Amino acid sequence: MRVLITGGAGFIGSHLADALLARGHEVRALDNLDPQVHPAGERPAYLDPQIDLRVGDVRDHEAVAAALEGIDHVVHFAAAVGVGQSMYEIERYTSINSIGAAVMLEEISKRRDQLARVLVASSMSIYGEGRYRCAEHGLLAPQVRSDEQLDARRWELACPDCGRPLEPLATGEDKPVQPMSIYAVNKRDHEEMFLAIGRAHRLPTVATRFFNVYGDRQALSNPYTGVAAIFGGRLLNDNAPLVFEDGLQSRDFVHVSDIAAGCVAALEGGGADHRAVNLGTGVSTSVLDVARELACGLGKEHLQPEVVNKFRAGDIRHCFSDISLARETLGYAPRVEFADGMRELLGWVATQQATDSVDAAADRLAAAGLTR
Repeated sequence: MRVLITGGAGFIGSHLADALLARGHEVRALDNLDPQVHPAGERPAYLDPQIDLRVGDVRDHEAVAAALEGIDHVVHFAAAVGVGQSMYEIERYTSINSIGAAVMLEEISKRRDQLARVLVASSMSIYGEGRYRCAEHGLLAPQVRSDEQLDARRWELACPDCGRPLEPLATGEDKPVQPMSIYAVNKRDHEEMFLAIGRAHRLPTVATRFFNVYGDRQALSNPYTGVAAIFGGRLLNDNAPLVFEDGLQSRDFVHVSDIAAGCVAALEGGGADHRAVNLGTGVSTSVLDVARELACGLGKEHLQPEVVNKFRAGDIRHCFSDISLARETLGYAPRVEFADGMRELLGWVATQQATDSVDAAADRLAAAGLTR
């Protein structure tokens, strides 16, 4: 395969590129080398020299058209990423994400006869809250937590009918989506736009819904990246990890190598064509556990997480994946256990330097009225 990866110089894109190269495929990357992700604005040292890097913006028709020359598979990862920042940089996020997707799709449509398959990165964030169960009323897909509940610092969800605590369950692709941030809305747009154009042109297209991806190469100085990297950057600067709510909110932390393997399977096979598929682990882990694991692994147990007991607009309480569909359609089987992945991440973090911008980011969110 001759594969174009937009955002291919980034965290997940570069790992996918490595996995494709290892299987004998050719890889080209289109990336704007955004300073928020690539502070030096240069080709990252980790990017394999075999990767043909083109520097350009996915909103630029000419740059996209040139990058698509001679390509037969397309992976669209390029995006502005970050729930919190998306809630006040609304125009920038929507321009990069939604307009960028539109430009990509127009250029893809012109070359539909030369392309064999397209893959787009979606996100677990489009679900909003995950799936839950009430002991009395059964399965529920709850709405957002009320202002009254959040102001009272009652973080857990309860059954709207009987008030009993709800049990979080693995979330499958059939759950109705309810994006709660601009980033999540953009990702829903990505998924729906790509699948619609794929069906219209009978071009096999897959949307992979990534859960919380972690691993080496994540931008430790970016205060809007994945939570594991944010905590790592804080700890490197001898600052305690900053944790919203009570820290017991849970996510599905999946190692980047498993995400890359799932994407390779989607590109090489046809089982998931024209579908959206979860890529996670199916295991729920609290944010507080991640912060403590990183502090302990870096020998900084004294830097206990700072639990701020505040809500950040756009956040949800619990969501972890049901990966049954990925197993069935892609043969997907995550291999990296959380403890092993954390050890690998810690080994990499310990070799890095990072600028800690988390306090400034938190101040910006507060000034925008997005935390309370």
